[in-house]
Amino acid sequence: MALRLLTVAQAQDNVWSLSECIDHALSNNIQIKQQELNAEYQENTLEQNKSDRLPNLNAGISQSFGFGRSLQLDNTYINSTSSNTGFSLNSNMVIWQGGQINNSIKQQEFELKSSLENLQKAKDDITIELAQAYLEILFAEELYNVDTAQLSQTLAQIERSEKLVEAGKLSEGALLEIKAQAARENLAVVNAENSYKMALLNLAQILELEDYTGFDIEQPMLPEMQAEHSLLTAKAVYEQAVDNRPEVKSAEYKLESSNAQLKVAKSGRIPSLTASASFYDQYYTSSTNTSNAAFGQQLQDNQRSSIGVNLNIPIFNRNQNTTNIQNAEIQIESRKLDLEATKKELRRQIEQAYINALASFERYNANMVAVESMEESFRHMEQKFDLGRVNSVEYSDAKTNLAKAQSDLVQAKYEFIFRSKILDFYHGTPIVL
Repeated sequence: MALRLLTVAQAQDNVWSLSECIDHALSNNIQIKQQELNAEYQENTLEQNKSDRLPNLNAGISQSFGFGRSLQLDNTYINSTSSNTGFSLNSNMVIWQGGQINNSIKQQEFELKSSLENLQKAKDDITIELAQAYLEILFAEELYNVDTAQLSQTLAQIERSEKLVEAGKLSEGALLEIKAQAARENLAVVNAENSYKMALLNLAQILELEDYTGFDIEQPMLPEMQAEHSLLTAKAVYEQAVDNRPEVKSAEYKLESSNAQLKVAKSGRIPSLTASASFYDQYYTSSTNTSNAAFGQQLQDNQRSSIGVNLNIPIFNRNQNTTNIQNAEIQIESRKLDLEATKKELRRQIEQAYINALASFERYNANMVAVESMEESFRHMEQKFDLGRVNSVEYSDAKTNLAKAQSDLVQAKYEFIFRSKILDFYHGTPIVL
């Protein structure tokens, strides 16, 4: 009987497929949400860089009071109290800045693209983690079924042995040995059930479920165990992955961002041209002037406006421009190394996944042969034991060897499925079961 049928308080509406697990995680995982926020931040920064092309406009209102001696129009000083209210508008616009704004925009565009690729990488990582956790549950359940079948077989053997002891065809000691075997197998069943529950808990925690009472997974249709149909060569997978994997694209965009940053730094040596415009008006009163003009009249009489252009020619800025350029060049070399390291790490992961998949498939085939052979051998051993031709130790050893071969077969099966799915995923095929 499958372990899921033995689970207490199993809720039929709390059974998840792998695709449901992935969809839930992509919508709720904290790391993914953080990457989404980072992408939004980079997008806002890009919009700000684009807005730097526009002129600014600022308004100001000032109010000041004067007390004591002050200079009059006749160039004499007199004690007075005065009030001055000022109104201003100012605007500035960059006409030319050595391409700094355009290159800053390009740099931020690459930063945004890199951030989006990092978001995709986070989604890919959680997808792989979920697939592995999902398969761990299936693996633990199948091991439980193997151990349960072994225990059932031993319990049936105990019933037969008890009859043989009653008939005087088997010693009491042999029966006790079989019962000890059953006790060991019962412990294996308990451990397997605990492993299954822990695997379920692990998946529920990855999904960050607040309540996982009755949580379980669907029993999918597993792929056929055929290496020639399931495996692409490591070289073929890498050639496809290096052009499409988000971690490689992110590193490439980071390098392009650094190249743009170098252009920004070099623009610091180029003259810049800016335009400005201003408007000012004021209202003034003084205690010594009894004929202060009216507010409206003063605003009409005191208006002042200006427009102008400013050419800034950098000559010496304490080596700041040179340092910025050198640091940008260093950053480019660092990003090149990052890109190379990312490609090498991707190749290493693919090659390891390929070798592990081949090895697990070979182990699966070898264990399949071993299981078939040991099952046949154990049937003969069981018949001999019932006839008293072999002792309980030989029977126990044969049964233990069969159980180990069956467990190894299950392990190789799920390892091959996972590794082959990883290779397919690197090649651009979504993980499905």
